[in-house]
Amino acid sequence: MKNITIAIDGFSSTGKSTLAKQLATKLNYIYVDSGAMYRAVTFYAMQNHFISKNEFKIEALIAKLTEINLKFKFNPELGFAEIYLNDVNVEREIRTLAVSELVSSVAEISEVRKMLVEQQQEMGKNKGVVMDGRDIGTVVFPYAELKLFMTASAETRAKRRFDELIEKGDDVQFEEILKNVQHRDHIDTTRDDSPLIKAEDAIEIDNSNLTKTAQFELVYAIVLEKLN
Repeated sequence: MKNITIAIDGFSSTGKSTLAKQLATKLNYIYVDSGAMYRAVTFYAMQNHFISKNEFKIEALIAKLTEINLKFKFNPELGFAEIYLNDVNVEREIRTLAVSELVSSVAEISEVRKMLVEQQQEMGKNKGVVMDGRDIGTVVFPYAELKLFMTASAETRAKRRFDELIEKGDDVQFEEILKNVQHRDHIDTTRDDSPLIKAEDAIEIDNSNLTKTAQFELVYAIVLEKLN
């Protein structure tokens, strides 16, 4: 069976990473969470006081990009790779609401995007990869054999994110999550560099009313068509 590149793009909290992990496990492909890479850079910026809700020292962050080393290491207990920032596992730290509120602003920076896109393309040069993000099918892998574009209502996505954070023990309010989702949608779709858009040859999946199982079965059937 041939190896292909699967690019999954879409809005925040549409379950892109969950679907990508499922497909990678089923196909024995490499899974790359590009969003985690942007979150890790954001966390680095926060740690070094380059960014906060009130200030963003863009040039200071750009000057330190060469000091940011990102790696994915497979965790057999979890069944997927976790991201390491300068050899420190930051998988949990990058999933907080604080990072979510700032990551879209960091992702707007062309120098950040250039650095991470180069790394992502290197990870997928041999195919057999599932990568999810905002510009995978349009910029990172424009010639991917399969492109998916995930969408769902803002309310549905906010509820998913809210439940996920509550389960982790975070103290959050639904209205706060919904506002964050809408804010990220605006930044992601209107930024000048690589905005979130559906590739012309992407298959759109609205999973507002789909269970994770139903979604996987739908997409896996599409994958099998591409592989045959």
